[in-house]
Amino acid sequence: MSLDNETGLDPPGIRIRPVSGLVAADYFAAGYFVWAVLIANLAQIGYEEKTMYMAAYDWRLSFQNTEVRDQTLSRIKSNIELMVATNGGKKVVVIPHSMGVLYFLHFMKWVEAPLPMGGGGGSDWCAKHIKAVMNIGAPFLGVPKSVSGLFSIEARDIAIARAFAPGFLDKDVFGLQTFQHLMRMTRTWDSTMSMIPKGGDTIWGGLDWSPEGGSFSCSAKKLKNNSTHNTGHNADSNLGDMKSVNYGRIISFGKDVAEAHSSKIERVDFRDVVKGGKLANSSNCDIWTEYHEMGNGAIKAVADYKIYTAGSILDLLHFVAPKLMARGDAHFSYGIADNLDDPKYEHYKYWSNPLETKLPSAPDMEIYSMYGVGIPTERAYVYKLTTAADCYIPFQIDTSAEGGSEDSCLKGGVFSADGDETVPVLSAGFMCAKGWRGKTRFNPSGIRTYVREYNHAPPANLLEGRGTQSGAHVDIMGNFALIEDIIRVAAGATGQDLGGDRVYSDIFKWSERINLQL
Repeated sequence: MSLDNETGLDPPGIRIRPVSGLVAADYFAAGYFVWAVLIANLAQIGYEEKTMYMAAYDWRLSFQNTEVRDQTLSRIKSNIELMVATNGGKKVVVIPHSMGVLYFLHFMKWVEAPLPMGGGGGSDWCAKHIKAVMNIGAPFLGVPKSVSGLFSIEARDIAIARAFAPGFLDKDVFGLQTFQHLMRMTRTWDSTMSMIPKGGDTIWGGLDWSPEGGSFSCSAKKLKNNSTHNTGHNADSNLGDMKSVNYGRIISFGKDVAEAHSSKIERVDFRDVVKGGKLANSSNCDIWTEYHEMGNGAIKAVADYKIYTAGSILDLLHFVAPKLMARGDAHFSYGIADNLDDPKYEHYKYWSNPLETKLPSAPDMEIYSMYGVGIPTERAYVYKLTTAADCYIPFQIDTSAEGGSEDSCLKGGVFSADGDETVPVLSAGFMCAKGWRGKTRFNPSGIRTYVREYNHAPPANLLEGRGTQSGAHVDIMGNFALIEDIIRVAAGATGQDLGGDRVYSDIFKWSERINLQL
């Protein structure tokens, strides 16, 4: 599954390709549905193989490289044109999920752009062919989980497993060096860089503030409140008595650092530190990572900087993963455009960043952001240095860092916010709630946007399986309320017919704290 670490394409002698057709992603494994429930429900209102197209793509590659290697973007363009032409000119409804949301955002710019960089469809292609884009679990502005994955190949679940069985994953009794294998592999996947948080401190918060801090109780009761009717902004449904959390510090070295005011923290800049030498206990490594070549001084310098916000995360990743980020710089960008008419934004590296690109000129099109809420979702991390094992990765989530109360959003070294267990509300909802709402510089034609939230309710018993009211990132694909919304739009309804926004979180209140020029 690894790609070439220099090109981000196929390594010599190995060729893996995505499956085509509806079976490409109906089930992840036997009995574990992804798109299967939605496909079956669409079939009930008359859709079939010739009127549904599964746009499978190699999710390891950068978005533009899927066109370079497989012509995937061209295939999507041709299939959409064919469906419109063979169905009486009726426009398509596109339903991306997770990273596919960013991929289709890239596609909408690619299809308009002139050859050879783009698809040559012209500025009115989306207006002619797309009725609605119904984004599910959209990581529009990235996810903090991607940072911990690139930094230490961890997320909350792995960190907890590591705490229960110290040494087994780090220095396996069979010598498998699990984390090193995973790090070497995933750092060849350029697509992972599409998920790095976008918008810097303006969006995600800084040393002493974050937009959504203190707006979610991590022990909130999960309510069976998933009706298909518009409930309005039920902003107080999951608030508890808790002190405000500053999520802006995405990585902190030490719980005290995570919670102290910035004026009380001494930091030493790591960016000019010379890397070199080998880490202690790493001379006999079979699986080499870039950490083993950094030297102890450079590793210590990373920890001595103490706090990393979305604005400094990029410098950190360039320092610890230079090969990955060198490739990524050619394909992705994470800033906020000053002037969207600047010709530089015609380059494909900006197309999947909603803060550095314009939506199509398609005033009759609709864009939905559909996602789960009410589940604690990874937002920031407490780290520690470690030198515990041979061939070690020197940074770990500090699972001993706890918030000290049942309502605390710090558990096992991970600060949680409201979201769908993978994507925080900030990333999934902000663009449709504010950044694109009305006519803005990011949405000059005034495409109508709708936020549709689904309050998570876990299955009541084993007979419910993964649940019919789940808001979890993948399980939401079986959520009856979401499926009904999609079927109604696929049958001709508009966002207004659905009742407009349906919001359970606090997003319309705290998004106003983000000072973004619109």
